[in-house]
Amino acid sequence: MGKEISKNEALTLIPQRPPFRFVDEILELDENHVTSIYRWSEDHEFYKGHFPGNPVTPGVLLVESMAQAAVIPLALYSWSKEFGREGLSSLTTLFTDVEVEFGGVVRPGDRVTISGNKAFYRRKKLRAACEMRLDNGTVVCSGNLSGIGVQL
Repeated sequence: MGKEISKNEALTLIPQRPPFRFVDEILELDENHVTSIYRWSEDHEFYKGHFPGNPVTPGVLLVESMAQAAVIPLALYSWSKEFGREGLSSLTTLFTDVEVEFGGVVRPGDRVTISGNKAFYRRKKLRAACEMRLDNGTVVCSGNLSGIGVQL
């Protein structure tokens, strides 16, 4: 039986790095819930083509951000309790399924809050109900995301 990791440890263990890292800070993390934030930098290269003169953050990147900011930290927390801190180095998270609805637009410079609530965890698979909100409270997207831990 291992020991749970802190929110700062979880942040350092998220495997993605710039320019493909879409979580700045984990505000809360426990066995069942996580809250994180990310500011979409105006310097991201993809804004030049999506869409010229009217830049919008691609939906696929919003989903990726929810995975990085919610599913991965919750999975890391669960794995640390099951396999210990040492066991985390031999696992990585792969997407298994996603079901998301979009209800808003994220523009360059917008800051979002991403929350995730664990729906289930078993056999290294985690499903979370996730939501992304703008600072003004607008729900940008929400849905269920799942990932599974695989041996490296």
